[in-house]
Amino acid sequence: MKYTKKDLVGIAKRENNAKRNYLVVNPLQGKHVPVSPTRALKLFASLAEELRDKYEGERLLLIGFAETATAIGMQIAISLAAPYIQTTREIIPEADYLFFSEEHSHATEQKLVKNDMDEAVKNTDRIIFIEDEVTTGKTILNIISVIQNVYHNDMKFAVASILNGMSDKYRRVYENKSIDLHYLKKTNHSNYGSIAETFAGDGEYIDCTHGSAGKAAVLSVAGRMDARRLVNTAEYDMACRNLFEQVSKQLPRTANDKILVVGTEEFMYPALYVASCLEALGNEVRCHATTRSPIVVSKESQYPLHARYELRSLYDAERKTFLYDIGAYDKVLVVTDAPCPEDKRKAGIDGECPKDKGLDSLVHALAINNTDITVVRWC
Repeated sequence: MKYTKKDLVGIAKRENNAKRNYLVVNPLQGKHVPVSPTRALKLFASLAEELRDKYEGERLLLIGFAETATAIGMQIAISLAAPYIQTTREIIPEADYLFFSEEHSHATEQKLVKNDMDEAVKNTDRIIFIEDEVTTGKTILNIISVIQNVYHNDMKFAVASILNGMSDKYRRVYENKSIDLHYLKKTNHSNYGSIAETFAGDGEYIDCTHGSAGKAAVLSVAGRMDARRLVNTAEYDMACRNLFEQVSKQLPRTANDKILVVGTEEFMYPALYVASCLEALGNEVRCHATTRSPIVVSKESQYPLHARYELRSLYDAERKTFLYDIGAYDKVLVVTDAPCPEDKRKAGIDGECPKDKGLDSLVHALAINNTDITVVRWC
């Protein structure tokens, strides 16, 4: 499918980020803007088609970048039947890391689990890095440098992104290093910063970090696979199918309902998968996810985001996260791999997690416009 720039590009203003004042918001990505999950997954599959048969005979490893490209990377890896691991900013128990920087981001430190990479590189001819958009490519060069310094092998590299905004200068750097670039749409970022400055920033800002103004049912589903660790993507696909089947058994059968499915930070693909299955049953479904990115919101109709809900993270209650443009729905599902508080898990109690400040703040935000809220914990 051919996509236009209007399909894939919205310009928003970052809050208090001197390194890069703008953010490209893709309305089909399922991150910041609520979107039909089927449309999002079709977009990701279109990027997979750009890679199909390009590296026949090579053993591939796909690496998706947190937060925004985690679902893109997983969908492409499943499509290509390739092993997959994502970068992360979370703490992984009993893991060693390869650290690298994402210089323009609000949270610059990223990492890969070294334990898994140690094994993966033995069976890999080429690593393909998956991004939502590439502007300078510095982040990818940073991680390539780390991998080369640690493993000292002749591995090849490629990059696949929905958008590519690299200038001729940066493209030549990649050409000189024999790093292939694949993308769906070429963009020119030269005026994005000035466009971002034209918006008033007069949208709605709602602080939901203190307490909960609503109730949510909580379902626990076993069989979780963690894409922050190296995964077999066929097994991961089956695990997501099992996730949906277990959720559908525990929830009333829905059809012709208006449903929102919310993922949490780096955990995006399973939420999109569950949402797409609900959409296939005849429901009107939208999906997006919480994010660490503080983005300015504006009332202007051409601006991509209009209301910002400030939350506590489900992974770290002392960390701020955000959700944008929450509408009113017949049913809301939060699909997350964030654990319940330790005392709750040890007690083995089902139901709500009243001491979970992150969950409380998210339910608070969702309950402003919604009453039927269910949290699905993949554990």
